[in-house]
Formats: sequence, C-alpha cells, structure tokens
Amino acid sequence: MITIFVDIALEIWKLTLEMAPYLLLGFLVAGLLSVVLPKDKVSRHLSGNSTASVSKAALIGMPLPLCSCGVIPVTAHLEKQGASRGSVLSFLISTPTSGIDSIFATYALLGPLLAIMRPIASIFGGIATGILENRLSTDDHNSPDVNQAVAEVDNRPLSEKLRSGIRYGFDDLVADTAKWLVIGLVLGGILSYILPATLAGTYLANPWFSYPLMLIVGIPIYVCTTGSIPIAASMIFNGMSPGAGFVFLFAGPASNTATLSFVAGKLGRKTTILYVLSIIVWSVFFGLLIDFIWNLSGQDIGLLGHHHELLPAWLKILSAVLMIGLIVRTWVPSSTTEISESNCELTVEDMNCEHCRKSISTALETIDGVREYAVDLETKRVSVAGTASPSEVAAVITKAGYTVSETEAVHSQEV
Repeated sequence: MITIFVDIALEIWKLTLEMAPYLLLGFLVAGLLSVVLPKDKVSRHLSGNSTASVSKAALIGMPLPLCSCGVIPVTAHLEKQGASRGSVLSFLISTPTSGIDSIFATYALLGPLLAIMRPIASIFGGIATGILENRLSTDDHNSPDVNQAVAEVDNRPLSEKLRSGIRYGFDDLVADTAKWLVIGLVLGGILSYILPATLAGTYLANPWFSYPLMLIVGIPIYVCTTGSIPIAASMIFNGMSPGAGFVFLFAGPASNTATLSFVAGKLGRKTTILYVLSIIVWSVFFGLLIDFIWNLSGQDIGLLGHHHELLPAWLKILSAVLMIGLIVRTWVPSSTTEISESNCELTVEDMNCEHCRKSISTALETIDGVREYAVDLETKRVSVAGTASPSEVAAVITKAGYTVSETEAVHSQEV
C-alpha cells in the first residue's frame, strides 16, 4: 500500500516539475496584463452590437487570467454597461478557455500543437458564437451608460503599477487557481498510475467513445483552465487521442453549472442553448482538427512534448518548490479584518474566489461614506462601517457585477 502512494506521489511530482516553470511565467505575465488591461478599458471596447465588438471581446478575453467563476461578475458588468449579447457570449467563451498562464502550462505538458490550438479555438469559437448570437437576437441591447463610461486615469508610478501586477499574479491569481491546480495534479498523477495503457488504447483512443465522454464530464463540472491540463495530459499519454483531450480542455473550463445558470438568468433560454451547442460544436471541431494534424504528421510525438530537455533540472526543481510554496501560502488562514461598529451587513452569494473579493473591495473603496470594511470570502459576508447607507453599498456591489441580498441590506442598518 505504501508503495502505491509513493508511486502516485512520484507521478504528481513529475507533473509538477514540468508545469511549474511555465506556470510561474504565466502568473507573471497574467499579473502584468491585469495592469495593462483594467476592467474599465475592457468595458469601453466591448460595448456595441457589432462584429467589431464581438471580435474585440474574444481578442481581449483570450489572454485574461479569469476562470469560469471569475469571468461571471466581469461579464455581468459588461452586460450592464450595454455590451451586446454577442459580445457577452464571445467574452464568456474566449476568456475561461484560454489565458496566458494556461497557454504556458499547456506547452509545458502537452507540447506546441495543443498550446497553439488552444488560443486559436478560444478566439475563433468566441467570435463565431458572438456573431451568430447577434444575428439571431432581436434585442437591441445598448445602454446610455456605454457612451458615458470613461476610463479612470491611473496616475500611480510605474514601479507601483508593476508591484500591483506582480501581487495580483502571484497572490490573487495563485489563490484562485491553487485548489483546482492541486486537484488537477493529484487526479493526473492517479490517472497516470492506475490507467492501463491497454484500456486507454482500446476505448479512449476511439473518438466515438472518448469525445462524448469528455463532453459529458467537462460541461457540467467546474475545472479551471490550468487545472484541466494535468488531467488531460495523463489520459493523452496513456492512449487517448489528443483531439479528445482538447475537448476536455475546452469544454471543461468553458462551462459549469454556475455559468449555465448565469447565462440562463441574464440572457435567456435560447442564448443558453446556443452557448452550450457552441461549446460542443467548437470543442469537437477543433478536436477533430487536432487529431487530423496529429495523424497527418504520422503521430509525431514532438507535437505533444519532448521539448522539456531545454530546461535544466535545477530550474524545474526550483520552480516546483517555489510553486508549492505559493500554493501552501494560500492555505494559511489570513487574519480577518474586524469592524467594531458595523452599520451594514450584506451577503453576496456569488462571491466565490479571490478575484471576486478583490473586485468587491475595490468597489467599496469608491464610496465616500465607507470608513472601513471587511469582505469575508468564506462566509460571503460584507461588513461596512461609516455613513454610507446599505442601499448605496448594495448598489455599488451590484454595479460591480454581483448579487446582494437586499433584505439583509435593509434590515441590518443600525444607528
């Protein structure tokens, strides 16, 4: 029994060694992107019912480091500012299916073929779905707020902006992905150990079996873009076709039950059906394209990796240790800010990740009447002290794209 655990741990360690250098680089680039592409700038470019806005939504969304959880409030914010349904769908598909960090990590474990096809599929799938939605939709979804939206000028020194971006990449983004990255690595290690090559070669190599299976598993569950990589890698290297692995890499991060509920509630049943069908069509289409290229190349293993010799062993080990340290740090309980005289207590049910907590904190800082506040991610509670009324606080949080319990906002006010 001990031998089994040791062997599984070794498989997990191998996956960690291959991914860690590229993950660290991805977190750094993603953090810098958060400074270059702030939310207000993204909003201004995605407004309007046109093919141009749909294309911008996909191109801007593709590199952003947002999972299918973190993308929901951002998408809700865009929808409130008057972005067309097509732009909303384009952003909703292109953003969680790719990202700078996941592109580097995909290259680390799965080689250049899937690393290149992943952002291409993300952009193409988002644009095609957005254009189709705009053609089918009769709702002229434009808001006066679009023309009034003005980007806030960030006058901070360059050094402070860089520090802010690095903190976002290595603090907030690691905190958002740590749980799912660990789950993905552990499952990938277990699958690599227990999945017989004969079973994978017999069943998972058959696209008539593996493609539907990956869709059934991927669409309803939550798995982040990066966390899906080791799971797919373990199945691919045990015999499943790379195209079927791509179906999981696309469909898994693109949707989950929370995202489907959001689309249904905000955009309606017809748009939800189009959204799900688009995920199925584009994941299968690009999966088949990948398998075609793979077979055309004579199943050249170089397309799926074997480039890792370029990185020295010491760099992999150092990166893996640093990556583990960053993940472990996210598990250390942080001290919760206490407010002695809170006059406003709200519940934000759709606050699910560190990105959500940071977005709500940033929104609260824009209210003049807020003296101090505490945002508790675990209990989904927001406490505010100051002269701001509960309705003011609720309005600002709602504008940021989140749902506030109005009953608590009204009845929790105290003198």
